[in-house]
Amino acid sequence: MSLFSLIAALFLEQFRPLPNRLLLEPVGRYADFLEARLNAGESRHGLIAWLVAVLPPVLLAGGVYYLLCALSPLLGWVWNALVLYLTMGFRQFSHHFTDIHLALRMGDVPRARQLLAEWRGRSAEGLSSSEVARLAIEEALAASHRHVFAVVLWFVILPGPCGAVLYRLAGILAERWGRRPAAADEDFGQFGKFSQQIFAIIDWLPLRTTASAFAVVGNFEDAVYCWRTQAGQWADHELGIVLSSGAGALGVRLGQPLVEGGEVTDRAELGVGEEADVDFMQSTVGLVWRALVLWLLLLLLIGLAVWVG
Repeated sequence: MSLFSLIAALFLEQFRPLPNRLLLEPVGRYADFLEARLNAGESRHGLIAWLVAVLPPVLLAGGVYYLLCALSPLLGWVWNALVLYLTMGFRQFSHHFTDIHLALRMGDVPRARQLLAEWRGRSAEGLSSSEVARLAIEEALAASHRHVFAVVLWFVILPGPCGAVLYRLAGILAERWGRRPAAADEDFGQFGKFSQQIFAIIDWLPLRTTASAFAVVGNFEDAVYCWRTQAGQWADHELGIVLSSGAGALGVRLGQPLVEGGEVTDRAELGVGEEADVDFMQSTVGLVWRALVLWLLLLLLIGLAVWVG
């Protein structure tokens, strides 16, 4: 059932992708509502708010699934597909990448910079075509993990759609609460600390399975080498696992210092091989799709093993 739900959600999203804000905006308003009423500046208040924000939707998703399965397994399958359709978001990032790829292919670097700035939410003024391609590949690898592979893994681990709901909600709260510096807002305090800590635990296994998938479907030796030697040098060590493995699998150099807004951003170098360009962007699309096909095959084999057993 998991495999067919996943395939149905992928087909739905290819033909009618949902805007990212459809999930982010209501969850963001709910998070702000809880933060305004439960935040007293301490980490334990963040723990309570996180439980209030996450547990009811997860339990509701699981409860509806079991209720529908009791009526008809087909209804349970439809519910799984709908929740995955809402939480997975393959096309929520791919259209950004495709538009940048097309702009660079046409030689329209200013347009590519504008599109990259809209995607990342920061200026891309003055970036070369290679730097635009490099940043777009980094964003695509990270987004494929957050919006596809990690969601799918948790969907498989927990019953029904509980895992998919858990991962997406935890990720949004970690971004909204956990990345808000306490020093910049005394009233906020340590409220976001727990959401960041718990998401690091939730994301520990998915990060490594995504990196492993990139290694298997790409250049395995270089991917493993970059993972082992470079991931810890990235500012976000955990995300560096996915980026370094992806860069090694592609045979491209990512990271490296950038001049953004007139200031030099010091970034570690990831990957081996050549500078990023529009051809490597096309290779990135192939890498992500091959990794997704690998996951689908694994789910098929697991399903067959369970059925035979």
